[in-house]
Amino acid sequence: MTAGMSHTPIDTSRPHSARVYDWLLGGKDNYPVDQAVAEQLPAEAKVGAHQNRAFMNRATAWLAGEGVTQFLDIGTGIPTAPNLHQTAQEINPAARVVYCDNDPIVLRHAEALLISSAEGATDYVPADAREPAGIVSAARRILDFDRPVALSLLGLLHFLPDADDPYTIVRTLVSTLAPGSYVVLSQGASDVNPERGEQGAAEYGKGGIQLALRTRNEFARFLDGLDIVEPGLVTAPEWFRNTPAPEPEFSGLYVAVARVP
Repeated sequence: MTAGMSHTPIDTSRPHSARVYDWLLGGKDNYPVDQAVAEQLPAEAKVGAHQNRAFMNRATAWLAGEGVTQFLDIGTGIPTAPNLHQTAQEINPAARVVYCDNDPIVLRHAEALLISSAEGATDYVPADAREPAGIVSAARRILDFDRPVALSLLGLLHFLPDADDPYTIVRTLVSTLAPGSYVVLSQGASDVNPERGEQGAAEYGKGGIQLALRTRNEFARFLDGLDIVEPGLVTAPEWFRNTPAPEPEFSGLYVAVARVP
């Protein structure tokens, strides 16, 4: 973990998506403003948070098993065990992981909790996903971008409205990756249960958080030019490789893993 990072004051007067997500996962590292938003969300939001987390662990385990040793996780959220580096380093203790988030409370917990194996490395970049060049520049302290990297943007894309040009953000990040790298994405769906989606967007909006749900085709655009691996673009519980199938359940979360050719 890199030391000496500046500590931006935590704003407890406004909700933050990372802390709302923490509440949805059953965490305690959130504030009344975050709880107020989370408690008004449809029940599907809590289910989706757990599905997203489970997908992250299945995808990370598969990638580590395929020989990927470097991971860049943008939109990390507050550490919740098992964390990505724990999943990766359990399979390959030498795995190197860089986390990135823009909520200062995540940094506080990252410094304390995201402890690497002796053989591997973890680092934390306090930055905004809308500044991809800066993230990659900082990540180069730990990761070698001349070799494959697994880039994860999980539970993040639906907090990047079209005004932020998320497709360009993803393309910019992918352009830095060596052939053989992977991209791991999830996105809240607007076309699975539109009524619940609109309700969720309205409740987030009351807290000043814009929720940008997308259709399956809109999500697929993030994967343009990449080789989507099996089982393809599916909902979170439907994605698994070399593991028992998760229990079938409704999901409003699209996911995919794709390889950089």
